[in-house]
Amino acid sequence: MAFLTIKTMNFHLDKSIELLARTPQAYKELFTGLQYDWAHINEGANTWNAFDIVGHLIHGEQTDWVPRGRIILGNQADKTFVPFDRFAQEQLSVGKTMDELLEEFDQLRQANLQELKSWNLSPTDLAKTGIHPDLGTVTLQELLATWTIHDMAHLNQISRALVKHYAQDVGPWHQYIRLLKDKQG
Repeated sequence: MAFLTIKTMNFHLDKSIELLARTPQAYKELFTGLQYDWAHINEGANTWNAFDIVGHLIHGEQTDWVPRGRIILGNQADKTFVPFDRFAQEQLSVGKTMDELLEEFDQLRQANLQELKSWNLSPTDLAKTGIHPDLGTVTLQELLATWTIHDMAHLNQISRALVKHYAQDVGPWHQYIRLLKDKQG
């Protein structure tokens, strides 16, 4: 049986877990108890706000990262992932407050990290593969690395939206804030 060689210089599971464990708290620090408007600022039409993003992260905790890891590590012959609905939060978050979403995200993340740690992954485990419906064959390591940066990418997205919210109000300081000068931010 041939094993895929994992080529990486940066991935370390313990470092990923360390960052993934802090993400819910970072979101809580930013948005718990804030006025409604802050969680609903976006970058314009067809973009997400913090409320949308936390709902999206919750859906990912429920259906993406750990469930797909289970598929990769499982004994079933078919390792194909169920397609992920990137917009499920539009229905799943209805009627909830931002504080409720933040707490749900925190609880789900803690449970998922506890399960991830219980797997006691070896390099051989990290090289195991599953089938992504769009991307094809992916390794467990790639899935876990993506989970880690996915959190950071959405934190960046929220930060961009919040920075741009006051773009017209900063006066001459506009020239010093690169995010306000970059067209794509």
